[in-house]
Amino acid sequence: MDIMLPGPDGAPDRYRLSEKVVQPVSAARFSRIAYAAAHVVADPLAADPWSRPAIDWERTMAFRHHLWRLGFRVAEAMDTAQRGMGFDWHNAKELIRRSLAEARTVEGADLASGAGTDQLAPAAARSLEDVIAAYEEQFGFIEGQGGRAIMMASRALARVARGAEDYHRVYDRIIGQATGKVILHWLGEMFDPALKGYWGTDDFDTALETVVGIIERHATKVEGIKISLLDADKEVALRARLPENVVMFTGDDFNYPELIAGDGQRHSHALLGIFDAIAPVANAALARLAEGDRAGYDALMAPTVPLSRKIFEAPTEYYKAGIVFLAWLNGHQDHFNMVGGMQSARSILHYAEVFRLADQAGLLSDPDLAISRMRSLCAVSGL
Repeated sequence: MDIMLPGPDGAPDRYRLSEKVVQPVSAARFSRIAYAAAHVVADPLAADPWSRPAIDWERTMAFRHHLWRLGFRVAEAMDTAQRGMGFDWHNAKELIRRSLAEARTVEGADLASGAGTDQLAPAAARSLEDVIAAYEEQFGFIEGQGGRAIMMASRALARVARGAEDYHRVYDRIIGQATGKVILHWLGEMFDPALKGYWGTDDFDTALETVVGIIERHATKVEGIKISLLDADKEVALRARLPENVVMFTGDDFNYPELIAGDGQRHSHALLGIFDAIAPVANAALARLAEGDRAGYDALMAPTVPLSRKIFEAPTEYYKAGIVFLAWLNGHQDHFNMVGGMQSARSILHYAEVFRLADQAGLLSDPDLAISRMRSLCAVSGL
């Protein structure tokens, strides 16, 4: 099957699909903990996209069931769900409530939910106590619903903190009073420019000492930490410093295959936005890894890396558009509309290349549907 797509220079280019479709492994068992950070499906008939987001809850929940069927845990209400980029705490509470209720209907389903401070505008934060109160509200809601919390990085904390000691104070308070184990999240400024200087410094080694100190003091309360800096060496450096029984969750959407596979001594588990888009292939690859078939794992994962690097290219915070684009191509939703109208954040040239790379990775589950939808997107783009 062929399709006319714009090339890198915008000129028409005939692309022939490989028609390779990787089939997931049913009832797969993984040797790694694998969280997929999941997107939300907007309701284009009920929303004012910029100021009043509305969610198609049926399709949003159906996508969580898709991930659970493939053996993934769900990282709920995270940045992949556009937290802080059009999706607010009011909607996040409903998302978390619904997802926890759905998980209880599925044997083996698991999830953890993002707890941040996004109900507190950074400019409105006046003190560390303001930040603590915002975290406490979100932790209280999640744990009150019977859920587990992922302590997301806080724009408000980045604004009011004056140094590492302020991060120690806030994290000690929140982790110390959490009722269950907490996953920490170190999100780099490439994902959110407002987090520049998080942990009180722009120097990685100095920040590393702050993070390790917090984790060591709370080793029995911290399940693990997700690091999203798109730098494998930095992740390995932190991984080597973690106390026993505290796990590393890779958030590196550029280098995840080798970090998950490990170096023979240590490995990372995963909490990845790209798993939303590549779940069928990641399922098959992780099943191979669990069987000790490293070559089979590598062969499946390798073609997903160029795709992920394209989706997460700078400006990286707009990666959500590529995630939702693939969900639309694969029939998980009937439209390509996003909360905040974020589908407009990437160009048709970007989407055309994502289409090609998804095909080459075996991720277009219904090539005829994908071609039909891609042609419609090209048409409304003037092609």
